[in-house]
Amino acid sequence: MTTLTATLLRQAAADAAGTQQYPTGALYVVATPIGNLADLTLRAIHVLGLVDAIACEDTRHSAVLLRQLGIAKPLLAVHAHNERAASAQVLERLAREERVACVTDAGTPAISDPGAMLVAAVRAAGRRVIPVPGVSSAVAALSVAGASTPNGFRFVGFLPARGADRTRALERLLADPTTTVLFEAPHRMAALAGSLAAGSPARLVTIARELTKQFEAIDTLPASALPAWLEADGQRGRGEFVLVLHGVPGDGTDSGDSTRHDAMLRILLGELPLRQAASLAAALTGVSKNELYARALSLRAGTREGDAPC
Repeated sequence: MTTLTATLLRQAAADAAGTQQYPTGALYVVATPIGNLADLTLRAIHVLGLVDAIACEDTRHSAVLLRQLGIAKPLLAVHAHNERAASAQVLERLAREERVACVTDAGTPAISDPGAMLVAAVRAAGRRVIPVPGVSSAVAALSVAGASTPNGFRFVGFLPARGADRTRALERLLADPTTTVLFEAPHRMAALAGSLAAGSPARLVTIARELTKQFEAIDTLPASALPAWLEADGQRGRGEFVLVLHGVPGDGTDSGDSTRHDAMLRILLGELPLRQAASLAAALTGVSKNELYARALSLRAGTREGDAPC
């Protein structure tokens, strides 16, 4: 980004967001891009230019973003290993009625990233904490998964890395029928895929990899197909992963709408033979296998509801 472009961008941010009140002695929790700089909001740019200091997960990483914006501010290292102690530095600045922003390397602070302890300390001190919302990889993945359920969704972030804690976390994950969003590191994706395939083979999973970046990829498939999906292309094991485990209603409720499971059936029919697709859909929804088989047959034949298959 050129100096002129950065200047014009900051001016546009000031025009769009500058009329709002920005109290002093407050912490501003600012969401930053997860890969695409264009996702940074105008309000975030204005606040980053307005504050007196910025608390960063990694000062080197945040310095790159700020240079692109033509913003120079004192940077405070507030990360997972020092957050409790570093919060005192922030509180000292707030006591002097300074404005301080909190950012992480990507996305929204305090969501599987540092920030929660800092926010709690600031609130406990009676100071204001003001959100400057923006990108969240969990919400971005959920928005394209088509996995909403009446009970909403659950966010678990990263599972424990190893051992009994990881085993117990996986057991709880697979036992919960609620739509669930989690993160995974690239070097553990193969192991997670195997665990999901073994523990809940019929459950649909949306894998969102490298969200908002050049090689973004989003796929939905039954958990049973995850290991083979990863092995089919070496590139699929690389990058940042967000997984959405689709909810499992399992109550057998008949809404009277034979098309209500079409999205699921189309995904399954793209991966499996018709009978297996209907069987897995029945296991996921609690709906009659015969009903789902008939609907899947209609979808595969390209007919509309109520028409005879060609």
